[in-house]
Amino acid sequence: MPANESNTSSPHVTPSPLTRRAFGAAVGATAATVAAGIPAAAAAGPGTAEATAAGAAREQPFRADRGKHARRPNILFILGDDLGWADLSSYGAPHIRTPNLDRLARQGVRFTDAYSGSATCSPTRFSLYTGRYPGRTEGGLAEPIADTSVGLEPTHPTLASLLRGAGYATALIGKWHCGYLPDYSPTRSGWDEFFGNFGGALEYYSKLGLGGEYDLYEGDAEYKDLRYYTRILTERASEYVQRDHDRPWLLNLNFTTPHWPWIADGDTEESAEIVRRIKAGDGRALWNADGGSVEKYAEMVEDLDRSVGEVLKALKRSGQEEDTLVFFASDNGGERFSYNWPLSGNKSSLQEGGIRVPSVLRWPARINGNQVSDLPVFSPDWTATLLELGGARPDPAHPLDGTSLAGYLLRDEAPKERDLFWRVRGERALRRGDWKYYRGRSGTDQLFRLADDQREQADRAAAEPELLAELRASWERTNAGLLPYPTAS
Repeated sequence: MPANESNTSSPHVTPSPLTRRAFGAAVGATAATVAAGIPAAAAAGPGTAEATAAGAAREQPFRADRGKHARRPNILFILGDDLGWADLSSYGAPHIRTPNLDRLARQGVRFTDAYSGSATCSPTRFSLYTGRYPGRTEGGLAEPIADTSVGLEPTHPTLASLLRGAGYATALIGKWHCGYLPDYSPTRSGWDEFFGNFGGALEYYSKLGLGGEYDLYEGDAEYKDLRYYTRILTERASEYVQRDHDRPWLLNLNFTTPHWPWIADGDTEESAEIVRRIKAGDGRALWNADGGSVEKYAEMVEDLDRSVGEVLKALKRSGQEEDTLVFFASDNGGERFSYNWPLSGNKSSLQEGGIRVPSVLRWPARINGNQVSDLPVFSPDWTATLLELGGARPDPAHPLDGTSLAGYLLRDEAPKERDLFWRVRGERALRRGDWKYYRGRSGTDQLFRLADDQREQADRAAAEPELLAELRASWERTNAGLLPYPTAS
């Protein structure tokens, strides 16, 4: 979408059935005989005024050839790191140009009310990989993981292990941040291949992590490459998608861009200064608190966009574009230089700016483009959805907290209302339909109607005491089933 078509706020569109689409063959074992269409919300271009006016789907041309595609999809799941909700031009950024991600949005469904599973890096990754609230596991209680004592237990089923059990090849390229060697690794949790970093941040050239350690690995062995990290990940991902795969595949592509330090491709002097400080024992050097700018951040986001574009071009060259489901999102809300308007809050907060994230899904063989959905969804939902589409069954001993959206996206099923739950130390939140219950660090319960107050400024707690009590009770019931946070020593 041209940048001058973008909005600074998202339309509110009641979820409704979209274009009907013949679905002539099975999508995984669980959908073997279902004929399907596509709901989502409004069939309009990302960020355009038509989405507000539509309120329902616009009919789109039926493509009969799509009924011939019977295979389960390849899955390319791309995460940006600390990318804010409005940091893409298709989500309203007035100063950042993201033509490749905007095009991806035009070709599929752009979600306006999509959320991360938590407000920081590793808990969200736990929620995505397991399909469960971070508080179900000990490792998910760290916000984020910062030492070797906890991680994603290799015995816990994951998106990768379950899809691998259903016949998928699996790979993770980029940031893991769900535990450290020797006990935790993607290759111990269902991914056949891993190339990337274990920690929460690294310097883009030297690959030095938060503790000054070298942090670039292939499998569980160090791999030396001192080029700019985003370039390396882009090359690796492009190579993976162009392979001659003999079975469907899952690739988790986890960029560190635009996470601090604020170093763009070519900023070798800034890199050298941060490395000098790391080696001198400055434990906060990577935080780059005295560096960065709105302009530098925009440069990094635009580089992320170019990198995604390169991977998508490689996918197209491979001939697999039609049968590959591509999903793009951020792992949590934006940081210091992010553009989140009109949302309040940033990363680490359960205000909208800390957990609402840009999210785009494209699957040419099954889903029409130019669609916008305001259905509230969050990270565990994508786990459940991809498992269903891949024909993999969840482990009954580890029930999912997410809800599959396959019926919503493919079978014209109206989504059921349910609650989305979050907690972090000192904050709690729950969303039900248009309403959000929130308690921040002040300890005061608040109630917001997000449909007409995305900025969370008009507190309706006093006006709606019964609803507030109902949502608070729902939050308490879910919380009671989770692990408690460890007591600070």
